[in-house]
Amino acid sequence: MELRHVTERNETKQWFSQMVKDNMDALYGVALRLTGCGTNAEDLVAETVIKAWSRIDTLEDRGRWRPWVFRILHNEFISNYRKAAVRPSEVPFEEQATDGTDSVVSMLMDQSDEFLKWWANPEQEYINSLLGKKIHEAIDRLPEVFRVTILLVNVEGFSYDEAAVVLGVPCGTVRSRMKRGRILLQKALWLQAQEAGLNKTGT
Repeated sequence: MELRHVTERNETKQWFSQMVKDNMDALYGVALRLTGCGTNAEDLVAETVIKAWSRIDTLEDRGRWRPWVFRILHNEFISNYRKAAVRPSEVPFEEQATDGTDSVVSMLMDQSDEFLKWWANPEQEYINSLLGKKIHEAIDRLPEVFRVTILLVNVEGFSYDEAAVVLGVPCGTVRSRMKRGRILLQKALWLQAQEAGLNKTGT
C-alpha cells in the first residue's frame, strides 16, 4: 500500500511539473500585468507554484487545473502584491463616466461597426501591427478588475465560467466586467485608429 502511494505521488508530481512547464509563460504574463514588475512577477509565480503543490490534493478534477492555479495566483496577488503594484490611477468605471466619457462611449457604440470594418481591413495589417503595442498598453492602463478579466478571457482564452472560478465571482460579474472593460479598450483603440488616419468613411 505504501509503495502504491509513493508511485501515485511521483506520478502526480511529474504531471504537476509538466503542467507548470506548459503554463509558465501564461502564468508569468498575467503576473507581470498584475504586478507591473518583472521581479515581483517572478516571485508571484514562484509562490503560486509552491502553494499550488501544497494544495494539490484539493484539486478534484485535473481538467480544471488552469482555472484552479490561476485563482491561486490571483489570490496571492491580492494578498501580497496589490498594495505594492505601481499602476496608473485606477478610477472605477462608474466614476470615469463623469469626465465626459459618456459622450465618447456613445460615439464608440454608434460607430463600432465602422471601427470593426476598418480593423479587419487587410490593407491595415501593417498599421495594426504597429498598434499591437498600444493595445497592450491600453490593457495595462485598465482598472485592475477589468484588466485581469480581459487578460483571462481574451489573452489566456478562459471561458467566462473559468474566469469566474479564477476571480471567485459569479459568471454574470465576469460578463459585466468584460463589457465595461471592452468599452474602455474600444475608446483607447478608436483614438489610436484616428491617429493612424481613420476618417469618418472608414478609409
